[in-house]
Amino acid sequence: MNLHLVTDRSLTLGRPLLDIIRAAVAGGTSLVQLREKDCSTREFVELGQAVASLLQGYKIPLIINDRVDVALAIGAQGVHIGQSDMPYPQARAILGSQAIIGLSVETPEQALAANLFDVDYLGLSPVFATTTKMDLPPQLGLQGVQEIRAVSRHQLIAIGGINSDNAENVITAGAHGLAVVSAICAASDPKNAAMELCKKIAVAKAKAVAA
Repeated sequence: MNLHLVTDRSLTLGRPLLDIIRAAVAGGTSLVQLREKDCSTREFVELGQAVASLLQGYKIPLIINDRVDVALAIGAQGVHIGQSDMPYPQARAILGSQAIIGLSVETPEQALAANLFDVDYLGLSPVFATTTKMDLPPQLGLQGVQEIRAVSRHQLIAIGGINSDNAENVITAGAHGLAVVSAICAASDPKNAAMELCKKIAVAKAKAVAA
């Protein structure tokens, strides 16, 4: 799960979300997180069903941001939850052992506490300043990524202000993968944007192995 696409329909420049997702997957995106903060449950379910149908053909996992009920309703592969969402133990009990569950952490202390849970990955947020999500805590920066890597036993997926210019540095700092919103959703060529990010991830990991 090297590259996650986190969706935001407000950033697609008027293009259909399914077209953005299709292009991102063609470019190497390995997981899609459907994030919808302002739509009704019915609309969320209908959109989720459409995305799930699209991704099924690619065998790419779909996870739902926050909403365990929506994930269940559409048969998504899992959820991504934050510190104020449904607690991990309850989400795991509802979704089962095979579900992909990611948990957002904003500090090394939260990452250390998450060692008690069998989450599939931790979302480190925000690494850099971003305008795609409001009311965020202070940015972690590369040092924050390093500090969390030092205390965590989990796969670390970094998000927040990440693009092709800084992607390699974030992996080098200790992230195992990246999650992006505007870097793909708002890109003029989402497929090429995803390919470039995957290339940066691969280069950083190759350097780490060679070091």
